[in-house]
Amino acid sequence: MSPLRAMASPGSAESDTEIPTEGWPENPIVARTWRGRHLESVHRGAWVLVDASGTVVDGAGHWNHPVFARSSTKSLQALPLIETGAAERFGIRDDELALALASHHAEEIHTQRVGGLLARLGLRPDDLQCGAQSPTDSEAKRAMILSGARPSRVHNNCSGKHTCFLALALHLGVDPARYLERDNAAQSLVRRAVEEMSGVRPGELDVATDGCSAPTFHLPLVRLATAMARVANPGGLAASRRAACERFTRVAAAHPELIGGSRHSMCTDLLKASEGRLFPKLGAEAVYVLGVRGADRGLAVKIDDGNYRAMHPLVIELCERFGFLSRDVAASLVEWRQGVLKNWAGLEIGRLEVTA
Repeated sequence: MSPLRAMASPGSAESDTEIPTEGWPENPIVARTWRGRHLESVHRGAWVLVDASGTVVDGAGHWNHPVFARSSTKSLQALPLIETGAAERFGIRDDELALALASHHAEEIHTQRVGGLLARLGLRPDDLQCGAQSPTDSEAKRAMILSGARPSRVHNNCSGKHTCFLALALHLGVDPARYLERDNAAQSLVRRAVEEMSGVRPGELDVATDGCSAPTFHLPLVRLATAMARVANPGGLAASRRAACERFTRVAAAHPELIGGSRHSMCTDLLKASEGRLFPKLGAEAVYVLGVRGADRGLAVKIDDGNYRAMHPLVIELCERFGFLSRDVAASLVEWRQGVLKNWAGLEIGRLEVTA
């Protein structure tokens, strides 16, 4: 067995290695960067591949160690919107629903839809509690600067999720001013959906506050992967939940630019490259998840130091390794895979390699 996989126990739902009760586990090195002939940096992390039952197929590192899932759980957080009938009541279209699943880049294709849905709900941008954020998209940010405009809450990359949280709150009779409070009817349903889809055990799920002020969930990486396998392969779920998950994957496949952006989004590029077979989602601090439709698989990755430089190529490598992307398709995703490193002058100065 490779020393990088010494902690993996394929076929079981748990790693054989004891998980520290405090601090961070000693995960294996999953990526290295070289400058010239010398190693310059290393990135440690964990990843796990499971089926919808939660059985581990492969992995590396301490996949039972809890991580903050951050925005990777947006599809789980959107389930009550469908299941309660809120989406139907307010006529939420597929393209608007895509924004509930998105960490969008605040291009016009995103902000106009968020603003339009808010207006239909009888709400204003100030009702969003996610905070203002500059556009992630460089062209949208440049246009804003040139126009003298200032970022608003609609530009926050989680504004679609928050707008749909507000729709759920209105549907359930929750005061919109309290839509993020953890014990209200709306957020209680959200937490229950996360628990049920991930299969967490008593005491395994904790909650903190995300960058957008919404609750974010702290759970073992293997449970996160399980939830994604179930979203993408919902055949074993109750009819209403299965229908919601099927709608999510269909919406993401039909509107990949709304899930991320029209430029520089690995989620968007994976949706396009896989023709919707993959259901991917980025989370802050280098968390990445994806479900594989029709393959009964879910993958979750966490880079310990939160560095996306290691996360992107690791995800592409694993997708190719397990046949989720063909070699040719994976090779075409040049922006995201490991390879040559260049400096600002365009000189080749080193390379990044995946070692997981």
